Amino acid sequence: MDWLYVLMPIAGVKIFWPGLIILGVGVGVIGGFFGMGGAWMVTPGLNILGFPMAFAIGTDIAHMAGKSLISTMRHGKFGNVDYKLGMIMLVGTVVGFEVGAQMIMWLERIGLVGPVVRWMYLVLLALIAWMVFADVAKKKRKEREAIAAGKEVDKLATGIEWHKTLHKINIPPMIHFPAAQLTCTAWLPILVSFFTGWLAGILGIGGGLIRMPALIYLIGCPTHVAVGTDLFEVMISGLYGAASYTFKGRTELVAAIIMLVGAAIGAQVGSVATKYIKGYGIRIVFGLAVIGCFISVLLKLIPNYFPDLYTICDVMATVLILGLVAAMSIYITVKMVQGAAAEVAMKKKKA
Repeated sequence: MDWLYVLMPIAGVKIFWPGLIILGVGVGVIGGFFGMGGAWMVTPGLNILGFPMAFAIGTDIAHMAGKSLISTMRHGKFGNVDYKLGMIMLVGTVVGFEVGAQMIMWLERIGLVGPVVRWMYLVLLALIAWMVFADVAKKKRKEREAIAAGKEVDKLATGIEWHKTLHKINIPPMIHFPAAQLTCTAWLPILVSFFTGWLAGILGIGGGLIRMPALIYLIGCPTHVAVGTDLFEVMISGLYGAASYTFKGRTELVAAIIMLVGAAIGAQVGSVATKYIKGYGIRIVFGLAVIGCFISVLLKLIPNYFPDLYTICDVMATVLILGLVAAMSIYITVKMVQGAAAEVAMKKKKA
């Protein structure tokens, strides 16, 4: 079975190449759909496949940049990208990313990069999963209360509305963002992007894992605009991050190219799927994906405390992360096909 493994010349490890293809295609679909690079799955996925954590981070960021470019172009055609908001957020993203990347180099020198990054992943994933499902539960409660009171259900109502409080901050300059249909102080997106950029540099993510929820809950973007604008940010931060990690010698270009070929195809499918699945449908699927990723990272940590369970935990983590990517991408693809078929049928009826 040696033919199923390929040597990565820079990292010096042999990798199961079909796993790279599954990650590339699947995360292309998922990234295009959720509006993020998918690094929240790819970085732990590459680490599970055998890459040292620093190489997993650098390689993921390199493949993410090209894939996000394709997805951003597709979302731009649908009017889902607020370029003005994205450009302002670049300020905080770039500065925050470099701060995070320098912290990773320091953690690698003292030999703590693996455990620290994995525990940070667990905490972050748990917080995001809670936020998503708390939002969904609160929205459903509002709908039930409206029905019980005999009122019409507000289809635009949201659960968590932190952005309404933050929009009361009137520190100049105040800027209007047309695609997102909101006005706020420029410092709000800058500070949010600095924090997400910092986490991106540490965790090897494009920042989309937290920037997409932040755009929705802290800045107040509609979900579909948050998806497209986040992809624009992922593209820019990914290009910068790829250059930064390549310069530091932590990017495995062979693996990045293998994944990018599949991701370029998958990104097209995921981007089109947002035309048929919107709002809370995207949020719920996103929350389920985060929970699955949380479990896979936890499985990878268990052998540090129970060495005898290494083999079974390693197999379970690999199956879970690859199975999660495959299942999510299949679900999104099926929904896209169903939506497109329904749209075609509707046009035929009108004709």
